[in-house]
Order: sequence, then structure tokens, then C-alpha cells
Amino acid sequence: MKAEKNNFSKKEIQSKLEYYCAYQERCYKEVEEKLYSYAATSAEKEDILTYLIENNFINEERFAQSFVRGKHNYKFWGKNRIINELKYRNISSKIIEIALKEIPETTYLSNFHAIAEKNWKNITERKGPKKNKKFVDFLLRKGYETSLIYEKLNELNK
Repeated sequence: MKAEKNNFSKKEIQSKLEYYCAYQERCYKEVEEKLYSYAATSAEKEDILTYLIENNFINEERFAQSFVRGKHNYKFWGKNRIINELKYRNISSKIIEIALKEIPETTYLSNFHAIAEKNWKNITERKGPKKNKKFVDFLLRKGYETSLIYEKLNELNK
């Protein structure tokens, strides 16, 4: 299988990566990793990446905005987790800041409260330290802010 990949011309690789980027928003790092699987020369890699950026197949800001919307609206991730995932993908702090504006504060808080209350009901432990720990750990993994979590915990414990 590996030897077969070496047989692609620069044009074929470029075309495959155009499709790869058009199918779903991609960041530079993902495209670069995909490009390595095609065993192109470093000059070809550079040319292809430049072409993809110039023709707007790769756009970090657009990727980050799409990522933020998707992860918050469908996976209900908090800002901390989203920020960490974007940093892992080498997205700049400036772009992350812009992308986070994709989540209106009211939506963010209503999603947080909904997921927190649902999780609280689903924890089978009796009220107490064990239940509190499970609740807090779940929301921390989701990437929500500590202050929000403990505020909600106090509210639910009353």
C-alpha cells in the first residue's frame, strides 16, 4: 500500500488535497500531516501548501470558527477544551480569540446549565463528596471554567 502512494504526481496530490480541504474545513497542520502520507518532495509539499492557502482551501480563521461552532453546539465542549484543542492544532491565539466569538454568551451559558443539570441527574451516587467529584470531573473534562462549575455545584447541592 505504501509503495502505491509514491506513484502520485504533484497534480494528483494537489487534486486529492483540494478535495480533502473542500470536504471539511482543515487547518494547516492537518493538511500538512495528510501531505506527508503522499511522500512528495519538500519542494512539492511547499508548492502544494502555498497553492492551497492562496486558493483559500486552507484558511485557519475559517477552520477555527467552524471548529468552535461544531464542538460547542454538538459536543457541548467548554471554552477551555476548545482553546486547548485549537492550540494543539497550532492555531494562533489571535485567531482563537476571534473564533470564540462564534459562541454567544447566552448560548454558552444555557448549554452549560443544560449539560450540568442532565449530568447531575444521571449520576447515581447519593449527594455527597463522591457525587460532587464526578460532577466536577465531568464538566472539567468538557472544558468548562472552574468558577462556573462550582457555582452550579453549590446551586444543585441546595
